[in-house]
Amino acid sequence: CLCRVCSGTGQSIRPTRPQARAVMAAVHVCCGSGGLARRLGAICRHLCGDLVGAKGFLTQAPALARETASSEAQPSSAAAAVTYDDRLTETSRARMQSPIRALGPIAAMPGMISLGAGNPNPAAFPFESAKISLKGGGMVELDEELMKTALQYGPTAGIPQLMAWARDLQRREHAPPRPESEWEIAFTTGSQDAISKTCDMLLSRGDSVLVEEPCYPGTLAVMQPLGVNIVGLRTDAQGLIPESLDEVMSNWAGSNPRPRVLYTIPTGHNPSGATIPSDRRWAIYNLARKFDLLIMEDDPYYFLQLDGPADEGGVRKPPPSFLSMDEDGRVMRFDSLSKVLSSGFRIGFATGPKMLIERLVLHMQTSALCTSGISQACAFALLKQWGTEGWASHVNSVQTLYRKRRDHFIACAERHLEGLAEWSVPEAGMFVWMRLLGVTDSKALIEGPARDAKVLLVPGQYFSSDPMRPSSWVRASYSIPSDEDMDEALHRLAVLLKQYKQ
Repeated sequence: CLCRVCSGTGQSIRPTRPQARAVMAAVHVCCGSGGLARRLGAICRHLCGDLVGAKGFLTQAPALARETASSEAQPSSAAAAVTYDDRLTETSRARMQSPIRALGPIAAMPGMISLGAGNPNPAAFPFESAKISLKGGGMVELDEELMKTALQYGPTAGIPQLMAWARDLQRREHAPPRPESEWEIAFTTGSQDAISKTCDMLLSRGDSVLVEEPCYPGTLAVMQPLGVNIVGLRTDAQGLIPESLDEVMSNWAGSNPRPRVLYTIPTGHNPSGATIPSDRRWAIYNLARKFDLLIMEDDPYYFLQLDGPADEGGVRKPPPSFLSMDEDGRVMRFDSLSKVLSSGFRIGFATGPKMLIERLVLHMQTSALCTSGISQACAFALLKQWGTEGWASHVNSVQTLYRKRRDHFIACAERHLEGLAEWSVPEAGMFVWMRLLGVTDSKALIEGPARDAKVLLVPGQYFSSDPMRPSSWVRASYSIPSDEDMDEALHRLAVLLKQYKQ
């Protein structure tokens, strides 16, 4: 970090203001904002005199990091202000606030006697409190007060305690550059729910939408019934290729309107396992500005980063998110607690421009009303008990678990599939994307000979924007099988591929 001050001479010098700003940015990128960053911040303060105070360092560093990274990325012209009204579907524009739910703030006023609520009387509920045992010892408790919140209809966007936790998390992890009043959060029944409702909000029949090729089939299943034109963009082992995005948008022709939405999984992609590096992310965001695209940033594997730099707690950090770059209000980000707490909780949350989150919440009011109160209360009770350090420790342990499983899977693949298949080692997530050499239609292989040999992988055709196009690729997951089963499964696959080549 400090080589920027020394300018490569090895001599400490009193830096100029731009040099001081560069150091602050570099320290933040390398070290985050923990204790190490504070110690380096003290060094910066000593070198920079009055230019930077310790408090100024911590508060200015995230923005300066973005500024420095942006200046080193592909140049971008200033983008016009993002508008939303003309992007909404007819259905989304027609959604209105539930008149009864709109009375909630009035009912909460001190001294108010409400005869308007349609909430059931909690005296009818048989539950009073709960204690949940944790792995490794310890217990988390839902006391009577929290249980009352959990059992009753809650605010559509989420219970206030968990909302506050999520907002603090987004500040720490992504430091959204827009003013706090311009971005919002809403909890949904898993991030899949948020993705589905956002597609309903932004995609009308006849629209075109950009996705990575291959693409997560859960999102394809949401988009296809909407009658949209799904356009696949080229990817490689590092994810979405910016030049493909630029080429498609620059040369757009035909009767369909040019796309206004890009859907991407930037970290530990499903199915490819690819993680888009920082320079590509900046290039993609700058192209989104150039072509006035909204970005749907689906990032359920953000906390399953397995390689790369770690913070003080040992937690590996992915490259900067699109949300952290979003000065314009063109990113809808989707996070999930499914991979780190429980997939059965069905807790996800969306972060994005206030107007779009409000539209999403209006949709929720007419569907599920709110995400499960019990799930939210259990998650909040645990997160409150852990605190920031406990959360980091748990994420670190989850990353360690998946890193060991990934490494074992790759070792088995190298032992059995050398010369029979090709793959890249994923930096994040739980999937390996494999090309079966000499196989033109993996679907026929998986649904026939592989089924009979009792080994199952997911054919690549299932992940294509063109579901009729044969594929030589398959997706393998290392999240569940035991070490022994991974080895045996890849041995069985190797036997099949050898027979297939004959």
